[in-house]
Amino acid sequence: PVVVAMVAPRTAALLLAATGASASSASLSRLTADSKLPKGFRVGTAGLQFSPVEKPDARAKMNLTCIVADEPTESFAAVFTRNKVPGAPVLVGKKRLAEGAVQAVLVNNKVSNVCARSPNGGAADSEALCEALAAALGLEGGGALVIPCSTGVIGWSLPVDAMVNAMPAAVAALQADTALPAATAIMTTDQYPKARAAEVLGGRVVALGKGAGMIEPNMATMLAFVLTDLAVPRDALRAALSAAAESTFNCVSVDGDQSTSDTVLAMASGRVDPGPWGPESQRAFEDALSRVCFDLAADMVRNGEGVTHVIDVTVRGAPSAAVARALGKAVVNSNLLKCAVAGNDPNVGRILAALGSCAGNLPELSAPDALAGMRVSVGGRTVFADGRFELSAEAEDALYALLREAEMPGVADRERSPWPFPPHERSVVIEVDLALGGAEARVLGGDLTHEYVSINAD
Repeated sequence: PVVVAMVAPRTAALLLAATGASASSASLSRLTADSKLPKGFRVGTAGLQFSPVEKPDARAKMNLTCIVADEPTESFAAVFTRNKVPGAPVLVGKKRLAEGAVQAVLVNNKVSNVCARSPNGGAADSEALCEALAAALGLEGGGALVIPCSTGVIGWSLPVDAMVNAMPAAVAALQADTALPAATAIMTTDQYPKARAAEVLGGRVVALGKGAGMIEPNMATMLAFVLTDLAVPRDALRAALSAAAESTFNCVSVDGDQSTSDTVLAMASGRVDPGPWGPESQRAFEDALSRVCFDLAADMVRNGEGVTHVIDVTVRGAPSAAVARALGKAVVNSNLLKCAVAGNDPNVGRILAALGSCAGNLPELSAPDALAGMRVSVGGRTVFADGRFELSAEAEDALYALLREAEMPGVADRERSPWPFPPHERSVVIEVDLALGGAEARVLGGDLTHEYVSINAD
């Protein structure tokens, strides 16, 4: 049976009214506002059940999500995972980049379509689904106008027949008011939907995405979709998305594992004319795009599997942005530090150990005294300078209090009406100054808890 999975604006408003003046209601209010679709786009979703070929005795649930532009657009862009074992939808998506235009995106959760033993092959399955959606929408250009995206279990094949049967329900659910149904339907282990928005040049930029585990992107993130009604030239959109991904999605890590299905896709409907497109327009658009991408990436970290602290690391004074990013990732990916933060243990020595270990593998920092001028602070408090720690009983008490203040309750302890949103957006702020140059990078990560292990041991 196929059921339509939909959260209409009125439903969201009723959910908001039911929550009262709580952190959840504030989050839902912001989410509802940010989910307003740009002109020229519709989204629709449908749910279905199936028995995986690889596990025939089981019953699984899947959501289909359609993101559809009113007209074909040549202004689209994408960045993909660099994982050398990519999913079939990534391969098809890369092929679509050479097309003159696209009009729709088809997303499924539950099954990632990676190296599955499908009779026709994973890529053929994705192409068949694109053709089915194109037919349901009446697209004259056929499946070449549709980009597929899949996320979920690696190794399972797509239930193509069941998905094709569910396609009419997803198309029937198309509406132009809110992206919230799509943001909800694409979730897997996410605890709540994610969407961010910005207004720029008279138009609107909306980004929605999913991702809670297997997140250390290298070129993209789990799945993210950016929609704008601005008439952005194709080359300008592609340059802006590439730059935004580099400084946002490529600078987050929940667990250090890069997905096989990472995709960030952008489409412009062109319904809003910003006037002649020049350097000032490009800068304004890039700023807005980077802002929504960063906020969306931060949402993914905050909703990371088992995360109770967000670790926010800025490395300044580096000889290059690549060095700064590598050092920042070394800190947020240190299991020793992640565990200490999870336990509110102010063991700042683990920060230095992670920095030193990474620096030893970077040619730009090969000099014996490369880190001699380094300063490290936590929460604005200097903990290391001039080659030595600045610690005391009072300092440790203050750092412990800072960690406690940044802590979020586990998902089981959060308000669940309608979703268990985090109660705040505070983080453990770590700043590193190498005093070696003018480059910097900001990297976000999460702690490592028992809940993360439980989720991924199941």
